[in-house]
Amino acid sequence: MLNCFVLSTQAPAILIDPICQTDLAKWVAMQSVRIKNLVLANDFSAEPNTFCLVIDQNGQLEKVLLGLATNDDFLAFAVLPKILPAGFYRIDAPGFSSKQLEHAAIGWGMGNYQFTKYKKSKEFAAKLLCDENYDLNKINTGVESIFFVRDLINMPASDLYPEKLAEVAENLAKEFGAEFNKVTGEELRKNFPTIYAVGRGSEKQPLLIDLRYGDVNAPKVVLVGKGVCFDSGGLQLKTASGMLLMKKDMAGAAHAMGLARMIMAAKLPINLRVIIPAVENLVSRDSLKPGDIITTRKGLNVEITNTDAEGRLILADALTLACEWKPKLILDFVTLTTAARIALGPDIVALFTEDHQLAQDIIAAMTKEQEPVWRLPLHQPYLEFLKSEIADFKNSATVESPGATIAALVLERFVTPEIKWAHFDMTAYNVKSKPGKPEGGEAMCLKGVFEYLKNKFL
Repeated sequence: MLNCFVLSTQAPAILIDPICQTDLAKWVAMQSVRIKNLVLANDFSAEPNTFCLVIDQNGQLEKVLLGLATNDDFLAFAVLPKILPAGFYRIDAPGFSSKQLEHAAIGWGMGNYQFTKYKKSKEFAAKLLCDENYDLNKINTGVESIFFVRDLINMPASDLYPEKLAEVAENLAKEFGAEFNKVTGEELRKNFPTIYAVGRGSEKQPLLIDLRYGDVNAPKVVLVGKGVCFDSGGLQLKTASGMLLMKKDMAGAAHAMGLARMIMAAKLPINLRVIIPAVENLVSRDSLKPGDIITTRKGLNVEITNTDAEGRLILADALTLACEWKPKLILDFVTLTTAARIALGPDIVALFTEDHQLAQDIIAAMTKEQEPVWRLPLHQPYLEFLKSEIADFKNSATVESPGATIAALVLERFVTPEIKWAHFDMTAYNVKSKPGKPEGGEAMCLKGVFEYLKNKFL
């Protein structure tokens, strides 16, 4: 269990009193003269993410006032762990539902995150008391999985290349008694030609991660994650600024493993498979070249018009393998296109699926978990942009086109129509710090997709 939570304490817990800004006047009217004066003296207006420390007549901390936008503003609680003095704290919110209390605890947990591999951490000594009103196992697993994803995305490519990513997956498999396999070398070249072609330009050789867990008689679900550990753009090199954050191009793989971690911890009754193509897209004499034609695992020939559109190539073979298993559901997670970020901004996940019910169920679950998502179209006429005179299709449009949809349409070609499939295109990175979301790698849809899977299969 994370040390920011406690189940019980002998010492009295200091109360955290969350107050919506619109309710402040009503709340203040019910307080003692002393509290009214303290609120006035501290100019506390209950603006979201602000706080006021209430000191008793002996100079001791009596309670903490926390400003919220609404009762669902769970990230406001992330402000507190870094600023509160050592002690035990309890949320005093009789009007909160059990779900709102759960979200508040998750927000508190998210506020404790630090990436500590290369910099000494600051110890936060404030602990949140979670009594019988909280499902602490669920809260702890969720927060730990968010930290797991953030840590992987924040890791520099020098220390997280394909082989190291495979080690993370193998350790995860060992932790939960899952089966682990990886495909490398000649076997990869022969059976997963697009993964090999993209990754062959790096000295850190490409591979495919394959993890399995659960009852073989349970419904089959596959999670596919894009594992480009660094993306230079290949021979069509990115700009310096465009390359700066490309250590995060394996965020899809981090999400697939983070979600798998939650599924295995909860022992959801599914037959789970996690497939991650892991590569570096670098420049060398062996790099993939514009104009090359690759025969994919599915047997389709693809003309390379952009070496920086490599994610869809490695996912093509991964999705083909996933479909060969004949699962009920395939979910893929990727940092695939700048176009999705331009369309929706950095905080909203783009969702693609042809299945309207699947889309509605995922959106409902993500909304419940306060994870922003927006469905974008798989507009079939846009396939016109991908026509090739010398191959079955191009990997990228050569004229200005709707990039996120184009990329999703490429992936759709490798998914068997009878299989339910959803594709998540995300930024997975905070460019500046906000409460509960520090600058760096971010888990964007873990809680929501897990909620969907739990509703569907539990």
